[in-house]
Amino acid sequence: MNAAAHDRSLPPMRYPRAPLFALGGLVLASVMAVAAVRLTGVGAMHVPDAPAVAVRELRFEDRADGSIVVLDAAGKQLIDTVAPGSNGFLRGTMRGLARERMRQGVSRELPFRMIGRADGKLTLEDPGTGRRVDLGSFGPTNAAAFAHIMATPMH
Repeated sequence: MNAAAHDRSLPPMRYPRAPLFALGGLVLASVMAVAAVRLTGVGAMHVPDAPAVAVRELRFEDRADGSIVVLDAAGKQLIDTVAPGSNGFLRGTMRGLARERMRQGVSRELPFRMIGRADGKLTLEDPGTGRRVDLGSFGPTNAAAFAHIMATPMH
């Protein structure tokens, strides 16, 4: 093949502008609609929580060996021990809540509140920061780690 053949290039492809502008406008309108609902709350659906059937005040403490102990906040009795390197969902959830406590200057001593609801859902609340985690939102396997703690009697 000679050099002259390489100098020839195909003309650039031209796309119709109207559909591209329409697609861009649709994306922009969607983002603006979601932002308006998030900022104003207008149009947002709020499903009330089912009544609480069980409430537990808990403390989660890291140990030097990498384990986490779960204590009843009132009597400081042991409820469960999470082995080092296990249960990543529980560790990640508690790490996020602890980070928010540090950011807001909330004491580590303040217990978390786990609430079992009449509809079977489980909620973890931090009264110090106002953060709340609906544990079922992360799937049944992840929620089961916290459900186990809720159901475990004190040792």
